[in-house]
Amino acid sequence: MKVTVVGAGAVGASCAEYIALKDFASEVVLLDIKEGYAEGKAMDLMQTASLNGFDTKINGTTGAYEKTAGSDIAVITSGIPRKPGMTREELIGINAGIVKTVASSLLEHSPNVIIIVVSNPMDTMTYLVHKSTDLPKNRIIGMGGALDSARFKYRLAEAMDAPISDIDGMVIGGHSDTGMVPLASHATRNSLKISDFLSEDRLQQVVEDTKVGGATLTKLLGTSAWYAPGAAVSSLVQAIACDQKKMFPCSAMLSGEYGLDDICIGVPVILGRNGIEEIVEIELSEAEQNKMKESASGVSKTNALL
Repeated sequence: MKVTVVGAGAVGASCAEYIALKDFASEVVLLDIKEGYAEGKAMDLMQTASLNGFDTKINGTTGAYEKTAGSDIAVITSGIPRKPGMTREELIGINAGIVKTVASSLLEHSPNVIIIVVSNPMDTMTYLVHKSTDLPKNRIIGMGGALDSARFKYRLAEAMDAPISDIDGMVIGGHSDTGMVPLASHATRNSLKISDFLSEDRLQQVVEDTKVGGATLTKLLGTSAWYAPGAAVSSLVQAIACDQKKMFPCSAMLSGEYGLDDICIGVPVILGRNGIEEIVEIELSEAEQNKMKESASGVSKTNALL
């Protein structure tokens, strides 16, 4: 199993590290345009192999896409990160050109690759990959919902003073501060509804904290987060590589599901060896349906800027 990660910055390097630590891939190729940067990150990570007990080979390259040939899965993290006060949508002008070029270069050397898009604005960048390539829709996946759901579960566990392993919750909709739809009505602690433990006001605060989770970290760090995004990506890659048939909320191209068409937005999907094996339609409350429609409208407006 060969995995390529394009972009050796904080998110890309964390992604490569987590994939290597899980030890399911034979090779991870880390690619960047900055001279020597990916090579240095790869060497640094490989020097942890004997300490962390993994055999995955991590190789770095400066822009040599031929070294990515035969990749089964590729992750696109390249593009400029958010700065404090910047929305994900404000990145579209620069990142669209980067993502389009990267996708084309990957497919030139790995025509059977499954692509996972991380670059922001993520739903629109995922849509761009669909529109600029001939790949079937099951082989193009946007990462956002897996990360947003991890942040939701963190906030729920925090509010309840409970271990995160007790908590289950999902965020669908657009990967933006205004577009996320945390499904509070479906959240549980060991199968019991979260609403049995938290007041409506506290639960609503959790929802709002989740929606600005990325902006909160950007303000604290001065740039985008990287540990949780890297971990989220590695979980998607592992589900595909190991044919786990696991469910994650991911940005997928919809063709009538949830009453939406010709849009990439976060919905529950089953991930396996073919990428998106199934789009899962779950019952939403009227309020959640309305929020999903509002989210889709926002994503469509951003798509129109392409």
